[in-house]
Amino acid sequence: MSAVKDLSLRSVLDAAADAMLLTENSGRIVLANPTAQQLLGYGPDELKGLTVEMLIAPQYRKQFRYYHKLFMSKPAKRPMHEGNELIALDREGKEMLLEISLSPIKAKQQLYVLIIFNAANRRLDAEEALRTSEERLRLAKQAAGLGIFDYDFKRNIIYWDKQMRKLWGKHTEKTVSYEEFVAAIHPDDREARQAAIDKAMDPNSSGEFKAQYRIVNPVNGAERWISARGRVYFESGCAHRLIGVTRDVTEQKCIEKKLQVQRGETENILKQQVAVRTASAIAHELNQPLAAISAYSEVVLHALDNESFIAPHLRRALQGCVEQAQRAGRSLHELLAFLQKGELITEQSSLAEIIHEALNFVYEDGYGRFYPLLRLQQDLPLVQCNRTQVQKVLVNLFRNAIEAMNITDSPLLTIITEVQTIGSQQFALVSVQDNGPGLDTSVSKRIFEPFFTTKSSGIGMGLAISRALIEANGGQLWIDANNRPGATFQFTLPLVP
Repeated sequence: MSAVKDLSLRSVLDAAADAMLLTENSGRIVLANPTAQQLLGYGPDELKGLTVEMLIAPQYRKQFRYYHKLFMSKPAKRPMHEGNELIALDREGKEMLLEISLSPIKAKQQLYVLIIFNAANRRLDAEEALRTSEERLRLAKQAAGLGIFDYDFKRNIIYWDKQMRKLWGKHTEKTVSYEEFVAAIHPDDREARQAAIDKAMDPNSSGEFKAQYRIVNPVNGAERWISARGRVYFESGCAHRLIGVTRDVTEQKCIEKKLQVQRGETENILKQQVAVRTASAIAHELNQPLAAISAYSEVVLHALDNESFIAPHLRRALQGCVEQAQRAGRSLHELLAFLQKGELITEQSSLAEIIHEALNFVYEDGYGRFYPLLRLQQDLPLVQCNRTQVQKVLVNLFRNAIEAMNITDSPLLTIITEVQTIGSQQFALVSVQDNGPGLDTSVSKRIFEPFFTTKSSGIGMGLAISRALIEANGGQLWIDANNRPGATFQFTLPLVP
């Protein structure tokens, strides 16, 4: 307590962040703290002895005297607010608008007045800057078509702006219950969206929320695609609220759909051309030896039918069949070697990065209605592979999985991608599992055969090419027929030595 008593009024004023003047009842300045001196442009003790009236702009001094007399007749605290303002002069004679508060102090039968003030211009400038910033944000939000929402988990309500209310067909209420909000979301998209929220609410996650879903306007029944992004905020480790923005991406979805169809048609045409050229080349190489084998076989059959065969003649005919069959085999191997010619360029790559790139490619290509569940081994070693070729294999497996799941009634399409290392063999094992109807045994045995397909519009080359690419990278690709439900494809890639 003694230390507090030792504090002087000057030391308290000097430590204050606000500008302060202590005046006698006559208005003469007794003390001025450094903040006041700096604001008014005076040096130490230069304000002491001056009257407050001398700091007032001349045209306002008469008005000041009136209010000073009125205040002194009935001294009382007057807080700083709009209306408690005066026009003062700094040492250079420049006018400034000051906001003031007044506090009467009695000491030894003497009345003093503590004046606390600051430059109202700064507040006005700050308010103007804030208004300008808000207007820019409003214009940017309007130009981008963004809607803003704030989901309060505890109260289970959503605060939303005008743009979001317009999309949801509700133009008045600034808040809405979460149940009413979700009711406008397309039933097929609710589970996937909720899964994205649950993931963001995990305290161990980054809190980032990202989802795309359809909403059905209750007024006209129109469907719109919504892209939502936001972040979950936590208090004491518990999810408190989700704040984010939404954007109408319906037109973008329509364009993506058209591009997907066009890309699919182009890929099919390209695959058909490749298949036709490959088949033509194979047919050209095999036609002559097969014709020779057929001729030799007819000679043998004719001799056997007439029972007039001569052993040396039959031997030469059968020997011709063997030679032509071997010729056909050599021609086929030479053709395949020619089609696969070129040095395979590999690099040290992260399988996790390749998987994420493939998922993004599939998602952006219009195959967005699925929920990828990744189970990636921690600290997964790098693999030695051709990054582009492995990415193409994964894209093909993901697309096949989504197309298989589309024929089921499950509202949430799930792809489980698991990666683990086979330590003793120095290989990485990748598994891609879907929750579709799966494949029966007869189909599983033929699934990698060229030109074999279960699709009405397929040509049966995707998995055959995928297997060839994985084998070219030093791995193997197969289907795990015993893994249920759905279908599970697995492949290996060599780890970096």
